[in-house]
Amino acid sequence: MLDLRQIRYFVAVAEAGNVGRAAEQLHISQSPLSRQIIQLEEQLGVTLFERAKQRVHLNAEGRAFLAEARALLANAARLEEIGRNLASGAAGSLAIGYVEGAVHAGLVAAMLKDFRRERPHFHLQLRSRRTAQQFEDLRQRVLDLGFVYSPAPEGDRDLESLVARREPLVLAMPESDPLAGAADVQPAHLDGRVWITVVRQPGGTNRAQFLAACAESGFVPDIAYETADPLTSLGLVSAGLGLATVQASLRSAAPPGVVFRDLPWFKRSVSIHLAWRRNDRRAVIGDLRRAVSGE
Repeated sequence: MLDLRQIRYFVAVAEAGNVGRAAEQLHISQSPLSRQIIQLEEQLGVTLFERAKQRVHLNAEGRAFLAEARALLANAARLEEIGRNLASGAAGSLAIGYVEGAVHAGLVAAMLKDFRRERPHFHLQLRSRRTAQQFEDLRQRVLDLGFVYSPAPEGDRDLESLVARREPLVLAMPESDPLAGAADVQPAHLDGRVWITVVRQPGGTNRAQFLAACAESGFVPDIAYETADPLTSLGLVSAGLGLATVQASLRSAAPPGVVFRDLPWFKRSVSIHLAWRRNDRRAVIGDLRRAVSGE
């Protein structure tokens, strides 16, 4: 294996044409420099210089070797710069998972806006994943960060998380609905009405949580439709097919014909968390966490 230091010494001597002058430029003594050049030639099994009195001249082999040596040193300098950029977080790649609620809340765009401006050469992969899958992908190092609906499991040895956003749910109804003109919607107004719900997790946990919150509030919904995402639910609301609850930030994304009302008495909200691996000490991960938490 070639020693980069010897390659640098060789280039310095070749460009100076004199061992003494090259030694001065390198801030070393002449004798150690001469020994390093001889050792390089012995390792390669070829003579690179023609020596005459105080001067040295590259022979044909030396000239061919010089071109490759310069390219090698340039690549080594580039590799060193890449390493420094990776260490500082100025370059590299990240895979970020997200649930649809993080996009609707503007969390993904807000986090990446400043990040892209400060790190234009960073490669980012955004992957839509359910919460449970993101936790597994974080453990397997498939993801580096994840926006999820639940915090990291309590006592988890591998994962940590923080609350990125907590939004109340608001009532979405067709503009033709009799409740659209009501200033204050109460539980009695919703009892027995047709509803559209979003099933985000396997096993119908979202439906169960919704029914429990309705029962606690004092009404029983008639769930006629279940969708995979809240935007689809709003499309059904717009068509006059029922009522739905969605996170408040979706007001601006709703299709025409949908009216919203606050439900301050409804004990349910949408929480978005940012999750990461406990042992990931990279500066870029810390910067993104602080950007999300507002520190």
